[in-house]
Amino acid sequence: EPNRGHELLAELEKDFQVTIVTQNIDNLHERAGSSHIIHLHGELTKVCSSRDPNNPHYIKELKPEEFEVKIGDLAGDGSQLRPFIVWFGESVPEIETAIDWVEKADVFVIIGTSMNVYPAGLLNYVPRNAEIYLIDPKPVDVHSSRPIHVIQKGASEGVAELREKLLTTNHA
Repeated sequence: EPNRGHELLAELEKDFQVTIVTQNIDNLHERAGSSHIIHLHGELTKVCSSRDPNNPHYIKELKPEEFEVKIGDLAGDGSQLRPFIVWFGESVPEIETAIDWVEKADVFVIIGTSMNVYPAGLLNYVPRNAEIYLIDPKPVDVHSSRPIHVIQKGASEGVAELREKLLTTNHA
């Protein structure tokens, strides 16, 4: 189930233009009410062609009663259906889309990541004048010379604090 952090991110859409870039393959952001989400590593609630995973003609949203995909379940191109996720070693097809949005950011927020995996490089595309916030309960080495506002809390508490800061500093 979505947690309060997911819900608060969705609520930010009332006052801000919000784009969520997520590495998670669950659909918790959608279930919490967020409307603009870029899934870097795909979505478990969808299936696709084994032969051509990113061909939109063969990507299908599953209903809950269809979540179990079996050997022999075929995509429109005749290949085995597979989860619409990025496996280790595969390219991340949505990274360019994410970069395009990051380059337009006024505020960039990083939530719950070690900053040691590939999408951490998105920080390099944040405009110089954008504010950067990091929300994580543990200390994180961001490997950046950029000023970063750290909120050392879990996602739910941290996003609540971020929301208050944004609403009181005229970003709305």
